[in-house]
Amino acid sequence: MVTIAIYQRLPIGKATLWSILAAYFLLPAGLSVDVPLVPPLDKSTIPNIAAYLVCLFIKGKRVPLLPKDQMARWLMLAYVVSPFVTVLGNADPLIAGPTFIKGMELYDALSAVIRQGLFILPFLLGLAFLRAAKDHEDMLMVLAVAGLLYSLPMLLEVRLSPQLHVWIYGYFPHSFLQQMRGDGFRPVVFMGHGLLVAFSTMTSVIAATALWRTGRRVKWHSGGQATAYLMAVLLLCKSMAAFLYAVTLSPLVRYGKPKQQIRVASILVLIAMFYPVLRGLDWFPSQIIYDAASSFSPDRAQSFDFRVRNEDMLLDKANERPLFGWGSWGRNRVYHSESGKDLSVTDGRWVITIGQFGWIGLFAEFGLLALPVLLSARALRYLADRRESIVLGAVALILGINVLDLVPNNPMSPWTWLVAGALLGRYEQLLYIKRTQSASKHHLKYTRPVQDIPAH
Repeated sequence: MVTIAIYQRLPIGKATLWSILAAYFLLPAGLSVDVPLVPPLDKSTIPNIAAYLVCLFIKGKRVPLLPKDQMARWLMLAYVVSPFVTVLGNADPLIAGPTFIKGMELYDALSAVIRQGLFILPFLLGLAFLRAAKDHEDMLMVLAVAGLLYSLPMLLEVRLSPQLHVWIYGYFPHSFLQQMRGDGFRPVVFMGHGLLVAFSTMTSVIAATALWRTGRRVKWHSGGQATAYLMAVLLLCKSMAAFLYAVTLSPLVRYGKPKQQIRVASILVLIAMFYPVLRGLDWFPSQIIYDAASSFSPDRAQSFDFRVRNEDMLLDKANERPLFGWGSWGRNRVYHSESGKDLSVTDGRWVITIGQFGWIGLFAEFGLLALPVLLSARALRYLADRRESIVLGAVALILGINVLDLVPNNPMSPWTWLVAGALLGRYEQLLYIKRTQSASKHHLKYTRPVQDIPAH
């Protein structure tokens, strides 16, 4: 009902942005509704379904099922279909002491394909309705305004401790101890964890910085004022990684050339793509990083070592079925052979994906997210307008840092898929305009008026 109301009051592009982002910001974390065949419905799937159905049946807009780019098509098909093959290869039960996980069945295969289809819906919505330069500028504005509005409950929780989720929904979605930092608290609001709040605030900082550079006001603030305020709020989130991202990327957005921004964004997604490969080949310098971290902070070194050891266990398990993985129901995890105790801790999105859907599933998911960033370098060559170039560079950088953050964390959200679809849609639109202009010039060259042809 909320989604219908949003689409009735706003243009379809803005309505898509607000319906996806508002649901991610406001719906309860860690709560799902389990229905037959369909995967559990939660804040990662409900807004996707709502926005798609409203666009299709109420607004009467056709949503493409596949992108036009050939590589994106193959990656998307692999992303949706590969879980079906995964299930077919995991019909055997998993037994570890008293732990028994039954083999996967055709029912699980259909459910897995539907699950992937629901996750990919924002990608298709962005591809269809967020293709123009104005749509991308609206995306930055929505991010900045949402960050300003969300800062109010965030500041309340910084002062009082994370309580809003308990007050509104009746439970706390994560470990409360993880939200304590020093003598204060990380704000959680309705996202489930303080790290997610900090990361979303960081993207709002980047968006506000881009608007600052284009000269646009962020509602009642100038771009510079909004950027400074959001940066201060981000500092109160007590997340070192998100703050370093903002401190590094904001000056690049404010003063760097769009070409440089897209180059950095491309490097970020390539790191995210190659890190699993280096870990799988055991070429990643884990020991060197651990030694360097030890001299800086023993606690962080211990945390890094714990992460690496768990990734090694999960990678060993994944490599037993490397192409299509072990499937869901916890089959990808490592269990003690006698007690059946779960020995593994999964943090990064990549190690979860490779365990469940193998290397095929990993490259399909990460490739589909990384491809729009890599193609944006080509799209930039088709732009002559400086303002449009600035916006394109900022959006590519936002997607790039979102993809990179999937390596240490598991923050996959509908918003990430929406931005990826929007960026790919922008590339497809610019490519279409370029080809149309080239065809028109070619046609005019060979259809000159008769009077322009010399008589002799």
